[in-house]
Amino acid sequence: METKSIMKYVSVLSVLALIGVSAYLVHASRFFTYFTEDPKVCINCHTMNTQYATWQHSSHRERATCVECHLPQESLIDKLLAKSKDGFNHSYAMTFHTYEGRNIRASAGAQKRIQANCIVCHREMVSQMTANDQLYVKGGDTDQIARKCWSCHRNIPHGRARGLNATPDNLGVKEI
Repeated sequence: METKSIMKYVSVLSVLALIGVSAYLVHASRFFTYFTEDPKVCINCHTMNTQYATWQHSSHRERATCVECHLPQESLIDKLLAKSKDGFNHSYAMTFHTYEGRNIRASAGAQKRIQANCIVCHREMVSQMTANDQLYVKGGDTDQIARKCWSCHRNIPHGRARGLNATPDNLGVKEI
C-alpha cells in the first residue's frame, strides 16, 4: 500500500515538474511571438542581430518585413511550416556550431521563397526580365528567373552583412 501511495506522489510531482519546465521554456523562448509577423521576433535569437540591424537601416524597412521577404505568402500553413523549418535549422546550427565561418546563409528553399517574393513585390520592375527569363533559364525551369535578384542587388536589404561581426555593437540592437 505504501509503495502505491509513494508512486502516486512521484507521478503527480513528475507531471507538475514537466508542466513547470514546459511553461518556463514557452516563456523563455518567447514561443508565442513566433506566430506574429513582427520583425523583432527575428532577434529573439542573438545571431540574427546583424540581419535585423542592416534591414533596419535599409529602404525595405518601411515597405517589407522579414516575413514578407523570407516566408511563402500563399497560405498560413506554408508560412508556419517554413518558419518552423528555418527556425529549427537556425537553432540546430547555432547549438551544434555548424555554420560555416559563422555566416548565416539562406537554404535552397529559402532562396526560392525570397526570389519569388522579390518578383511579386517588384512585378512592374521585373516584368521585362520575367518575360525574357528564357534567356537566363538553365535546365528548362521557367517558373523562376535563374539569376537571383541578389546577384546584382547584393546589398539590399541587408547591406554588407557577411557574418556575425558585420555590424559593430550589434548585440544591443535597439528599435529606432
